[in-house]
This record gives sequence, C-alpha cells and structure tokens, in this order.
Amino acid sequence: MSITIVAGVDGGGSRTRVVIADESGRELATAEGGPSAVRPGEAERSAEVIAAAVREALASCRMADVVPKVLVAGVAGAGRDSERDALWQALLAREVAEDVSVQPDAMIALEDAFGDGPGLMVISGTGSVGFGRGPAGAFARVGGWGPACGDEGSGAWIGRRALSIVTASHDGREPETQLSGAILTAAEVNEVPELVAWAAGATPATLATLAPVVLSVAHGGDLRANSLVTLAVEELVLHARTLARQLFGDERAAVPLALGGGLLAKGSLLRKRMVHRLKSAVPGAQLREEEVVPVRGAVRAALRLLGATAA
Repeated sequence: MSITIVAGVDGGGSRTRVVIADESGRELATAEGGPSAVRPGEAERSAEVIAAAVREALASCRMADVVPKVLVAGVAGAGRDSERDALWQALLAREVAEDVSVQPDAMIALEDAFGDGPGLMVISGTGSVGFGRGPAGAFARVGGWGPACGDEGSGAWIGRRALSIVTASHDGREPETQLSGAILTAAEVNEVPELVAWAAGATPATLATLAPVVLSVAHGGDLRANSLVTLAVEELVLHARTLARQLFGDERAAVPLALGGGLLAKGSLLRKRMVHRLKSAVPGAQLREEEVVPVRGAVRAALRLLGATAA
C-alpha cells in the first residue's frame, strides 16, 4: 500500500528537528540531529545534517524506502538568498524529497503561530531574527544578520558580551561581578586569560551556552548581568517595534505577536522582561501565549504545498 508523506524540518544553531507526517497531518515519526544553521560556504554540511535526521526519522517509522512528497526546511541563516539557494540545491542532490522548499527559520515559526494570517514573530535562540506578515500580506524581516554582523539579543550575542564583561572586570575596567566565576565554570577553565583560547574556538552554539548562565546570575541579583539582560531585551523589542511600524503602520496598532526560540520560552527570564517592556514600547502588541513549535509550522507549510490541510 502506497502512502503519501511530508517532512518538516526546523534547522537551528543548536539542533535540528524533523517530523514526518502523513497527508492528513498526523505525526508518524520524529528525529533530532546536530546544528544545521547555514553559514556562508557551509550549505553542504547543513544539508548532510538535515538529510541524516530525515533518514533517521523515516527509519524509525519503517519507511526508509519511502520518499516524502514535500519537505519544508526552515533553517537559521536561510534568510540570505545565496545560502538558501545553495542549501536547496544540496538537499535536492541528496533526494530527501520529491519537492524541497527552504525557508528562513522564522517563516516556519510564523506559520505555526498565525498560519497565513497577519502577525509578527521574534526569535531568540542561538541567533535572533524578526519576521512578520502585514494585514495586506506584505512580508518584512529585520535582524538575523548572523553572528559576525548582528543577531542582537541572541544566545551567542549574550555569550560574547558576557566574555567582554568578565575580561573587563578582570583588568579593572568594570567592577567585580558574579559573572566571572560563573562563566569560568561554564567554559571549564580556571583563569580569565584562558577564555581567550576558549572563545577563539567557540562556535555560535557554544557561545550561546553562556546565555543561560548570564540569565541565572541576573536572576540572582548581579547588577552587571542584569544590565546585559536589559540590553538584550531592548534589542529584541526593537525588532518587534520596527516590524510593527513597517507592517502595521504604528506600534500602537493592534499587532499579533509571538515569541520563539529557546531563550524566549515560556517562563524564561528574558521572555518575562521582554513582555514587560513591550507594554510601553509596543503598546498594541497582542501576545500569543501558546507555545510556538516551528517544526509543526514546517509540516503545515509542506501540507499546503502538497495541497492538503492538516487535521
């Protein structure tokens, strides 16, 4: 008996999630892999991570010989045309599905949050980005310029700035902070000078592992850690305010807004402070409280391409 299946992929800077579903949207299998965020010149690496996770998911539901009709991959870094096209070609070459669509990761999150309706999405995980769709269907994107140029308010951004605070405190340019001991412990080094070599070899995902440390120290009352969290919140709120002005005309207009990514998970300190700040910075924001599951949005996008509707 033949079966029609689709695949949804959420490719981030820390891990990759895959869901296999049938044409009614029923979940058949899931799998996880390593980071697959695409960086310049690394499309082949990202494609291999995604393809391996798809193969694992198919094998787990005894469909190793079945080719998905459609695969939608929402991948961090795919907002840039060159990386998106390179990844699309690399996935096609690996025959992961009959039809492949590569989208920025925020797009599949937006799909899960609002379907094809208007709304804004701000994500903060390893990287950060803001995406939105206006009432007339227009799209806009802000941020998401990658770890070298941007990703303000993200885990990697917070981690990098925490290192600067610790080194500045070490040589007296900043006051003492509890971040120093906490960061040394997280990096598994004994002295501040050892952080130089550690940071030189750190990937964005590795830097992002310092962000929960910063949030924990901030929660404990450390002034310098709290100032860094406040700065991260301001950067993320600026993403939302800019999108509101571009797509809805005014930040005071009624603006559906969803927050996603590991650092903005429900209950997190960063989310709580961002929600509080939004009340004055984007007073029209109507926050979606339900959890956003980007890979579920990827499946829904795949079903739309297939011409089916999720149950």
